[in-house]
Amino acid sequence: MFNRRTAITALAGAGLVALGACSQMQSMQGMMTGGQPDDIVTIAASDDRFSTLVTAVEAAGLGETLSGEGPFTVFAPTNAAFDKLPEGKVSELLKPANKAELAKVLSYHVVPGKATSAQLAGTRGSIATVQGQQVHIDGTDGVTVEDANVVQADIEASNGVIHAIDKVMMPQ
Repeated sequence: MFNRRTAITALAGAGLVALGACSQMQSMQGMMTGGQPDDIVTIAASDDRFSTLVTAVEAAGLGETLSGEGPFTVFAPTNAAFDKLPEGKVSELLKPANKAELAKVLSYHVVPGKATSAQLAGTRGSIATVQGQQVHIDGTDGVTVEDANVVQADIEASNGVIHAIDKVMMPQ
């Protein structure tokens, strides 16, 4: 027999399960207490795949910019992407004397505005980076930027979106 007490108990239990699931989803996505995703730098810093990128962003003095209002689209090289560079290249770029060159390389991975994979799907063209040069984006078969593949798309941030890529792009 179905009575009112059973119904209330079942609803309360379901509510607690739903609350727990929501809470877990928010923490898994790096959400802040206000329900908004964290900024690009905070999200990248919380993901072990981007530790080299975060170190480089800090060394180049770009942390404050990429934590700013935006919006930005960041094509973020993973640690594996940095590992593909010639031996010693990352160490060389991280030296204080090479701060300007490092900033140039990193800003070549940033596009003003927010471009999700859905917006890039089916398109092909070039877009200006924050660094000033154009990058070619091809969304006709997955998404590639120059010759880097997007390996994880649409990591949402409060000030834009991150797309993880498998290669460090070097400006001309």
